Amino acid sequence: MSLAPPLRLGVNIDHVATIRNARGGKHPDPVRAALIAIEAGADGITAHLREDRRHIRDDDMARLKSDISRPLNFEMAATPEMSRIALMTRPNAVCLVPERRQEVTTEGGLDVVGQHNELAPFISRLNDAGIRVSLFIAADPRQIEWAAKLRAPVIEIHTGGWCDAIADGNAAKAETEWKRIVHGAALAKSAGLEVHAGHGLDYATAETIASLPQIVELNIGHYLVGEAIETGLADATRRMRAAMDRGRAKAASAA
Repeated sequence: MSLAPPLRLGVNIDHVATIRNARGGKHPDPVRAALIAIEAGADGITAHLREDRRHIRDDDMARLKSDISRPLNFEMAATPEMSRIALMTRPNAVCLVPERRQEVTTEGGLDVVGQHNELAPFISRLNDAGIRVSLFIAADPRQIEWAAKLRAPVIEIHTGGWCDAIADGNAAKAETEWKRIVHGAALAKSAGLEVHAGHGLDYATAETIASLPQIVELNIGHYLVGEAIETGLADATRRMRAAMDRGRAKAASAA
């Protein structure tokens, strides 16, 4: 029996900054939240520096890079400004995401098929700097195939459609979306890509998706910050870690 690879938990601390920015000042501090999450079992920290700076700010990114002991995953749009900041900050990884000013949160995956000409030199610059590049995309075969052609070593599958369908009680759509994720993860792995997943995950969906052995990292933020209001961030992180471990054990037993 072959064991599924370890499953990493990346905790996104964007919405700690959202709460801070609602009133101004320095509290709550996303860097302190990152340290609490790491102490409780997070394998890495994710932060999205948006062009409008609606939550994470430039100083937050600099302090995260300086102060945390685990890998920093810098979510960002593929713009010249963000490229400059990434090359200056030198995070462990960059996850390229689509971004619109009007959206509340990231609404879909990056269109690597339609934007491959613009993305190719952008990815090359980051790769040359030793920064691992991930593309946040839908579990669509063409998007996955082009991600591999662009020589980005990692993709992160957008799980929002699946999670939303479950939350809405739409079992048929949830099943369709789940099959897309399962197929997409297998296709990406066969193409030599490292596979991550995220968006909308809670304890139950994280446990379910952890059963897919091709996926080696989950990035989770909004749900954990919401849970932290009631139970504390350390407790929420530990509970998420336990849910993922249960799901991974299912993958091992099925192998």
